[in-house]
Amino acid sequence: MNDPTEFEDGQEEMYERLSIKVDKGQEPLRIDKFLQNRIENATRNKIQKAIDVGHVLVNEKLVKSNYKVKPGDQIIAYSDTDPESYDIVPEEMPLNIVYEDDDVLVINKPAGLVVHPGCGNPNGTLVNGIAHYLKLQQPELDENSLPRFGMVHRIDKNTSGLLLLAKSDKAAKDLADQFFDHTVDRKYIALVWGNFEEEEGIITGHVGRHQRFRKIMDVYPDGEYGKEAVTHYRVLERMNYVTLVECQLETGRTHQIRVHMQHIGHSLFNDDTYGGDRIVKGTIFAKYKQFVENCFTICPRHALHAQTLGFTHPRSRQRMLFTSDLPPDMEQLIKKWRAYIGHKGIEA
Repeated sequence: MNDPTEFEDGQEEMYERLSIKVDKGQEPLRIDKFLQNRIENATRNKIQKAIDVGHVLVNEKLVKSNYKVKPGDQIIAYSDTDPESYDIVPEEMPLNIVYEDDDVLVINKPAGLVVHPGCGNPNGTLVNGIAHYLKLQQPELDENSLPRFGMVHRIDKNTSGLLLLAKSDKAAKDLADQFFDHTVDRKYIALVWGNFEEEEGIITGHVGRHQRFRKIMDVYPDGEYGKEAVTHYRVLERMNYVTLVECQLETGRTHQIRVHMQHIGHSLFNDDTYGGDRIVKGTIFAKYKQFVENCFTICPRHALHAQTLGFTHPRSRQRMLFTSDLPPDMEQLIKKWRAYIGHKGIEA
């Protein structure tokens, strides 16, 4: 049986770490064949490639494809979590590169840019732009080598902020371990509806696909469905009907902050998927309604920014920490709320 894993299809972390202990009655079998039988939709060629680049360990050691598993072996295998396969076509586009060396790339992604090709977005994504950028650096790169391995996590199309990429398979494996072990620091700034009674708190509750609407997520407090999700939050500024909060991820599930905040009654401002694109708090009178609609126009997406990213460098082992300023739409949105409160004196 596979142990519970940290990752699931479509969520923020894009590598799945599978832990498999070989049963006592297992006959000797090549590891590539063994894993092909254990991993859904895995091809033997893909498994062999993963073994070749060091993404499969047996008893904490690298092996070759012809290694024969034996009872009691502990296998760790890494694979990307996207079940769909798209050819990555390099496309020139501006990239806001915060940091780069031979192993990692840190990019500040604007809102509105999809990270990876998928259904409805076959091109024009961040990965297409990165492929072009790396192809200029290394013209000898084969099209099939262009980065899928590099995406160790992602953020939603309409979330802005910092993204970490690996420039080698070795770095990808190391960073995937860090995400799995919860040692990557990820802090987000969000403007949410409502006021909080407390200054800080922890939101728990498994996150999984909604039982009826499969394109969105839901919280399952009893833990019978979905996977564990933990979000720490801290109030930064109270603006009566909205609050600026810092959210720190302990896990990385699809839409985790957005669905967790909705779960506790504080949908992200202008989140059209989780109920934040309407007046959630406050009396609906003409001037207030117009003010909120103007705010929606200023920030035409959910107000969420990946501001802080910290990790251990996969080669030097030095701790790296990066921060990103709020983008103009969120800055203007927050200033507008501050001015409105000071001018109108809204009571909580």
